[in-house]
Amino acid sequence: MVYQYVVTLKNQTSRYIDILGLILSVFSAFCFGFELVKASSVSLACLIGVIAVPGFVIWNLVLQRKNRKVYYSRALLIAALVWMKMPWFQWLAFIFIILALLEYQAKYSIEIGFADNEIVFNSLFKRRYSWQQFTNIVLKDGLLTLDFANNKILQREVEDDEDDDADEDEFNDYCRKQLNN
Repeated sequence: MVYQYVVTLKNQTSRYIDILGLILSVFSAFCFGFELVKASSVSLACLIGVIAVPGFVIWNLVLQRKNRKVYYSRALLIAALVWMKMPWFQWLAFIFIILALLEYQAKYSIEIGFADNEIVFNSLFKRRYSWQQFTNIVLKDGLLTLDFANNKILQREVEDDEDDDADEDEFNDYCRKQLNN
């Protein structure tokens, strides 16, 4: 499918996902350290967890300071493997694996493709809409407003690109023409 315009929305959940990953990683490292101290013999899995998980956390904090994208999935996957070897709460391993696998998708910015016959939201599950399902679509000052025919409104910020007002005007004219057809 060829899209006339593709608008990328800002991801508003990325910060919260990072905070959750940080909390889960620190909690896991603390639990692994507690088990390492409490156990009568040194567990290799707990030792790896105590070293590797905080190592990935520190690395992510350094990257975050440099304003780069961070992913806690590596720390969560290692923590999941160690949770499997823990004497208690082994079921947490499955939750950690699921969260690690979903992190990339959750941080992915939603793209909306505008074609002549449909509008497609590119998210985890693609959603397709026809132009008849909208009463108005406007892009103004970095804010995309989608007014659905069922009185639902979606208004989100778009990612900053080199877009200028001429691009917004062209996009709005295109949408107006498609809505009038």
